[in-house]
Amino acid sequence: MGGDHGPHVTVPSALEYLRHDSEANIILVGIPDAIEAELRAAKSSLSPRIRLHPASEVIGMDESPSTALRGKKDSSMRVAINLVKTGEAQACISAGNTGALLATSRFVLKTISGVDRPALAGILPTITGHTYILDLGANVDCTAEHLFQFGIMGSSLVSSIENKSSPSVGLLNVGEEEIKGNERVKQAAELLRHSGLNFFGNIEGNDIYKGTTDIVVCDGFVGNITLKTSEGLAQMLATYLREEFKRNLLTQLVGITAKPIINAFKHRVDHRRYNGASFLGLRGIVIKSHGSADQYAFGFAIKRAADEVRGGMLRRISERVAELSHHSQPSLDAVTK
Repeated sequence: MGGDHGPHVTVPSALEYLRHDSEANIILVGIPDAIEAELRAAKSSLSPRIRLHPASEVIGMDESPSTALRGKKDSSMRVAINLVKTGEAQACISAGNTGALLATSRFVLKTISGVDRPALAGILPTITGHTYILDLGANVDCTAEHLFQFGIMGSSLVSSIENKSSPSVGLLNVGEEEIKGNERVKQAAELLRHSGLNFFGNIEGNDIYKGTTDIVVCDGFVGNITLKTSEGLAQMLATYLREEFKRNLLTQLVGITAKPIINAFKHRVDHRRYNGASFLGLRGIVIKSHGSADQYAFGFAIKRAADEVRGGMLRRISERVAELSHHSQPSLDAVTK
């Protein structure tokens, strides 16, 4: 029910996704009348693979997380997350209020043992393919231990989705040298260096798009600014490209000739293909879709959830966190001596 478009996007996207994934089943959670209207518009009906689960309330995009958590216990978001808790669903996907989704997910599902805070992990395109970055805004203030846990969870995520046994982890910093950064980042680097993870070391902002590492670790303040800057840069480049090709008759003719190249470029940098950020560290899979996602983009959020379920992401994170917590994780005092 959430996001800028609500069921007008989520329902047809779910129907389209099922056409390409023969094993998935989808539960549409929300106001029945609104969902049924979209099903009629799509000339579809409920079937064994897609069904409706009613909810009587909707959390507004501008509502505070505390208000949503305490005052709307039958919201579509809360009901969907409850379905994950009971095992009736294996993942929840929402384009709704990010703060409310995090607060509700954490309250209902709780965190995995050994994880202090959930982290929001997303994907960014790179020269070599893509990289995963976390945290993207769930935790503005982080300790060194939190960043260390983000590295563990990010590594487990990539292992489960992409079947990489030892994905590389980079810590976003103002320089590559070990002496660079504030004390919190230096301490996090030491924890990661002694963790047994494939820790590359410190990386700089330009390393993100070079694809230097599979995972980029940072706090939510830095991560959110990085994400929004990336989206703004992509929009600026697309605008510049359109303006240059429309400058005069000659450039318009060149634009027609170069259209296949332009379309290929637009496909590679299309942010919709990277839609769907994961709340890692919860005892359940929760995917946050961008609020402005269209039908095409929302489908990638659904696919992200299915990939995490099939890859056994929750099990991998739980096992890795337990392993490092009980065996190899050094204390902060030990690594800073």
